[in-house]
Amino acid sequence: QVQLVESGGGSVQAGGSLRLSCTASGIAFRVFRMGWYRQAPGKQRELVATVTSDGSTNYAESVKGRFTISRDNAKSTVVLQMNSLKPGDTAVYYCNSNWGRHDYWGQGTQVTVSS
Repeated sequence: QVQLVESGGGSVQAGGSLRLSCTASGIAFRVFRMGWYRQAPGKQRELVATVTSDGSTNYAESVKGRFTISRDNAKSTVVLQMNSLKPGDTAVYYCNSNWGRHDYWGQGTQVTVSS
């Protein structure tokens, strides 16, 4: 059974930082591309950042320079470090693991940034 368990969401003032963590089980973590997506109220889910099995990263333009994604294959964990948070970053953040047709999602964690 595949599980992606997210933690680290919460409420913070603009300019603050949060660290999201996602631990996977039931998959060969090291071969999966891992990512974070977010969905704000009334909006579609959007990509935030991804990290491939070889460590290559990709970021949405809106978070470049503020967010950092990293992975620890030994712990089957992917982390999203979010700095200089803005109210526009408020959303439910979802962890994703993808390898071909194998695509899994976590339950989501709320991030709220107040001005």
